[in-house]
Amino acid sequence: MFTGIIETLGVIHKIEHDQSNVHLFIESNFTSMLKIDQSVAHNGVCLTVVEITESVYKVTAIKETLDVTTIGNWKIGDKVNLERGMPLDARLDGHIVQGHVDETAVVTKIEEVGGSTYFSFEYNDASKHVTIDKGSITIDGTSLTVVNSGINTFSVAIIPYTLEHTLFNTYKVGTKVNLEFDVIGKYVTKLMQIRK
Repeated sequence: MFTGIIETLGVIHKIEHDQSNVHLFIESNFTSMLKIDQSVAHNGVCLTVVEITESVYKVTAIKETLDVTTIGNWKIGDKVNLERGMPLDARLDGHIVQGHVDETAVVTKIEEVGGSTYFSFEYNDASKHVTIDKGSITIDGTSLTVVNSGINTFSVAIIPYTLEHTLFNTYKVGTKVNLEFDVIGKYVTKLMQIRK
């Protein structure tokens, strides 16, 4: 389990294709603290560490993961938001994040308002997922609060610290991002569909 509080940015050092899988080699400042079989969220995608060499570690994404995330668009030199799994004795500073991306969205608007930056997003209009105002959303692994929720659209307000320390400072209109919707909201939505 993760919290959506980004620890650091990693850099994609190398990419290898192996049949339908993709092996990613990530350079990070916490590689020396990792262990084989440890879970790390990469732009919100939970992947297992399978190899460690000095400052670089290796993870593998399977086809199912590639189909629902932005990983297939990553290139050598790209930066990624990184978070290690939450220790059981830690505070939950963000919200409950599983590291299981539900779908992708596209940035539709970026606007600076009174010291914050508002980012608007649009996702599949046939999606079964919903957002609510003041509800939780995870964007590229970052735990955020929804504002201006609409049908397959929503916005978030980013404080300067988050803008500086995550990938949000690289986003432009048209940037594709990973979304993980609130797990409690997903259960409620499923239960309501069953009861129809």
